Amino acid sequence: MTEGEASDWVGIEGLPESEPSAMFATSDATFMIPDTTLHPITKSIAIFVLFIAASGFLNGLDYASPDSGLVQPDEFVYQLAQTAPPNSAMFDGMVYDHRGEPIEGAEILLEWEETPGWFNSSITFTDANGSFSYEYIKPGLARIDITVERGNYTDTLVERLLLSPPALIEPYGFTRLDFNVPSSDTFADEPCPFGQESCTKRLIDRNEEQKEDPRMDPSAAGIYIMIGYGFMGVSVIAVGFVVWALRSGSVAVLRMSTMFAFFGMGHYYAACILGLTAFMLTFAIPKRNKALNTSPFDANTQTPL
Repeated sequence: MTEGEASDWVGIEGLPESEPSAMFATSDATFMIPDTTLHPITKSIAIFVLFIAASGFLNGLDYASPDSGLVQPDEFVYQLAQTAPPNSAMFDGMVYDHRGEPIEGAEILLEWEETPGWFNSSITFTDANGSFSYEYIKPGLARIDITVERGNYTDTLVERLLLSPPALIEPYGFTRLDFNVPSSDTFADEPCPFGQESCTKRLIDRNEEQKEDPRMDPSAAGIYIMIGYGFMGVSVIAVGFVVWALRSGSVAVLRMSTMFAFFGMGHYYAACILGLTAFMLTFAIPKRNKALNTSPFDANTQTPL
């Protein structure tokens, strides 16, 4: 820098710097966030789902009580047998006398309804252990005639059966039953067929008395009871999800509870229909938002909150 140029800078002072000041701006814009409080419609649907779950629980309790209720195990198995594949039933059993000894050579006549109005039948005999078996027959109602030769008499025991259809993923349904042929004296006390005064062919027919309650495999009744406990279980889970939804305010959790209530079935599929209705109602719940105040100052006075 030359001497002349240096003289030009003499007397020039720095300009004063301005101090920064706080600037505020106000706006009518409002931040909105989802409102987690329950809508009145949500509470009404929750009460509705509790009612559905109670219906499903009572349905399960009915299934778990095979000796009482609206639906009996034999009715349940019979309904499944109507839609079962043909020739999908396996049947075997044992024949004993009144002392519990196996009977060898007893004639077994089995009759079952192959198609509506047309019956099929098959005859076999018990082996040395008193056992017999049938394969590939039609599930559903059947009649069994067990005939035993005793000296000069031919004694026949008739009973009504319900052959189990396939269960779950099994290709065949299995039925196992044991039969006790009454003593010769018991047959002698029975009236002769066709009103005869004396007869050598004696009969004890339990078909009519077992019409409302046919004999069936005990394991089939066990599956029926397990299904009942399953219905009760999903109903309890549905109630748990309802409580969770009421505490969290979540519509998604409430919607999940309707699905569990749906599988509770209910008498005559009541829970299925009502559960589906409740599921659709959850989509009608209006979404609500609430304002979020993000400013640390009062909007009117600009003073700290």
